[in-house]
Amino acid sequence: MSRAAVPGLPSRHPIGEQLPALYADDDFAQRFTAGLDTVLAPVFTTLDNLPSYFDPRLAPADFLAWLATWVGGADDPHWPLALRREAVAGAVELHRWSGTRRGLVEALRLALGVSAEITGDGGAAWSNTAGGALPPAPADEVLVRVWPRHGGAVDADRVLALVRSLCPVHTNCRVEVLTGPPTSEEGRQ
Repeated sequence: MSRAAVPGLPSRHPIGEQLPALYADDDFAQRFTAGLDTVLAPVFTTLDNLPSYFDPRLAPADFLAWLATWVGGADDPHWPLALRREAVAGAVELHRWSGTRRGLVEALRLALGVSAEITGDGGAAWSNTAGGALPPAPADEVLVRVWPRHGGAVDADRVLALVRSLCPVHTNCRVEVLTGPPTSEEGRQ
């Protein structure tokens, strides 16, 4: 991430033009301040555009990784730039849904570009009736089915690693990689 020494970048505030009239025709003073302008032009440009650096849709590509660390977002330099920008922009919202089905589906979409369907709730059960009979024991497993969004292959190891890192620790998660969206024959629950 270097913003220095941009060849030919003009300064919006040339120092030589701001000197007293005595130095306006002084060749040495003008060359000296032109050298300072070359050094300061990238600084002024960065400061003039500072709000853009904090917007992941506009930030320079080399700034995204640092911006991702600020919001706890995922950033992989091997991802396409548009996906990296989307992942950083959605990181704060994604934290709001951490530990939920929606959060896991969205994380899989952002991080790996796959669609997902999640069934099961990992063993949570409740009753609407106070003092009533306990509901039947739920399945103690969460099934995560993933498939590619735009064709191509799905890396099952990366999916499993992401699912394990995002599922609550008490939950057993199983991952199935499909070639396309699940059909009714695949046992949607």
